[in-house]
Amino acid sequence: MNIGSRIAQLRDDRHWTQEQTAAKLGISRAALSHYEKNRREPDSETLKKFADLYQVSVDFLVGRTLHPQTVLSDDVRNFAEHLELSDDEILEKFNLSIDGRKLTVEETKRFIAFVRAERMMN
Repeated sequence: MNIGSRIAQLRDDRHWTQEQTAAKLGISRAALSHYEKNRREPDSETLKKFADLYQVSVDFLVGRTLHPQTVLSDDVRNFAEHLELSDDEILEKFNLSIDGRKLTVEETKRFIAFVRAERMMN
């Protein structure tokens, strides 16, 4: 399944018209139609808008995964986007915990590596 087909299917699943969807994305209905019919490919910013609107990953939209729901929560994404400390500063300044248990140094380093890898994919 190609990008256009996925975008059209996601819109149809929600019973939205092209006009409604285009308005939500801030693009023209004609542009949306071109994307859905694979006459044009959306740029990276527009792909992000589609992913956010449909609550799916960009990887799902471009066909790299069959799992649409592999996206970060808004809280985790916001935290990752504003994180500018070095690994050592994070370990020194924060006691990160998940499920009430403090992360070990190795777990924290893997968490940081995961966030960096996720950013590179988007």
